[in-house]
Amino acid sequence: MESLSSTVKWLILGAGGQLGNALVRLLENTESKQDIKAFDHRQADITNAMQIEQIVKTFQPDQIVNAAAWTDVAGAESNIDLANNVNTQGAINVATAAKITGASLLHISTDYVYSNSIPFASENDVPVHCNNWYGYTKLLSDGLIQLRSEDYLLIRCSHKPSPFVYDNAWIDYVGNFDYVDTIATLIIDCINKDLSGVYNVGTDVKTMFDLANETNVVESSFTPSHVPNNLSMDLTKLKSSLP
Repeated sequence: MESLSSTVKWLILGAGGQLGNALVRLLENTESKQDIKAFDHRQADITNAMQIEQIVKTFQPDQIVNAAAWTDVAGAESNIDLANNVNTQGAINVATAAKITGASLLHISTDYVYSNSIPFASENDVPVHCNNWYGYTKLLSDGLIQLRSEDYLLIRCSHKPSPFVYDNAWIDYVGNFDYVDTIATLIIDCINKDLSGVYNVGTDVKTMFDLANETNVVESSFTPSHVPNNLSMDLTKLKSSLP
């Protein structure tokens, strides 16, 4: 591992995922590659507090981007401990390392925290209990980051691969999700505006079926029982910050 003199501007965790990879690509278009260090989950395991602290201390980043997460919604129902270990304890580990070194933290959350909430939920409309374990573990991490972090931007969003890779899409599932490059661009805009606090990030409300048909011809289907139908978010705060 490099010496402490090898400080960087950006430290990206979860760079092997769709969103993490898209953020790295966008940052590389505007930043020097020497200013960016990106790690996938095999290189930096956020559930390993000592490893994450050592990496952060080594590179002394100005900004840590935590795009690492357990995102298997159905799998979280049968692997609660594993999902919680990554999404909740892992986020605490990253937030703690950021606080030790004084780095600002960009944490990627999810619109699933609004499961069991109201349509067009604002940043303050989180429910006491989500109706799925994936959303609940992410909701817990949101609260803990707000308690433990002194300098953070917490993004609630949802992204899909482009082109849409499945043969069918849910016609009864609505939200502010969009293709991953679109969401990643909005997140970069938030960073460039030096935003802080909690932000809902997305585009206009649509069904999954409508989004899928922008890039692929798919059949309509209906959501399984573990998926909430309406994850629409209030984007007023985002739109006022990114006119």
